[in-house]
Parts: sequence; structure tokens; C-alpha cells
Amino acid sequence: MSGAAMIGLQHYLCVSAALFCLGILGVLTRRNAVNVLMSIELILNSANLNLVAFSRFGPGNLQGQMFAVFVIVIAAAEAAVALAIVLTLYRLRRTPNLDQADILRG
Repeated sequence: MSGAAMIGLQHYLCVSAALFCLGILGVLTRRNAVNVLMSIELILNSANLNLVAFSRFGPGNLQGQMFAVFVIVIAAAEAAVALAIVLTLYRLRRTPNLDQADILRG
């Protein structure tokens, strides 16, 4: 197909950079713990997109895709632990606001 646009590595990297910037913006500006957790997931998904893109356009190996699966498993475990902490915070303070998370110290 002549004239068809080819999606290259640069397109994947631009989407990944946009996801990463949105995730960082969410982590720095949000006070709700659930929103912060979603922003962290955006950051991890941008890293996964980079890994898969470099694996796709690299020298034909699957190491990037295998590492992306590993990151997904770690993200699931992180989400479970973080959700338990958020539920404990909500049970003690009746708010998911991270400004009041100092009660979980010590």
C-alpha cells in the first residue's frame, strides 16, 4: 500500500510520554488516594508501552514483552497493597484524603 502511514517507534514513544506526563501530573496534583493510585498505574502503563515498543522494533526478541508482563504482575500486587492501605485510612479517618494519611505512622 503506497501512501499508507506507517506507525513507527516515534509514535509509540510520544503516546508513552503523554501517558507518563498525565500520570505525573495526577500524582502531584491529586489528594484523593484512589486518583493517585490510578495515576501510578498510568505511569506503569507508559513504561510497559515503551518496553513493548522497543521489543517490537528491536532485533526480534521478546525480552521487552516478558518484562512488561512482569511489570503488570508487580502493578497488580502494588494495587492490592495500596488499596488495603487506603481502606485502612478510610476506616480510621472516614476520608480517602492523603493529607490526613499521617495517622498510619508508627
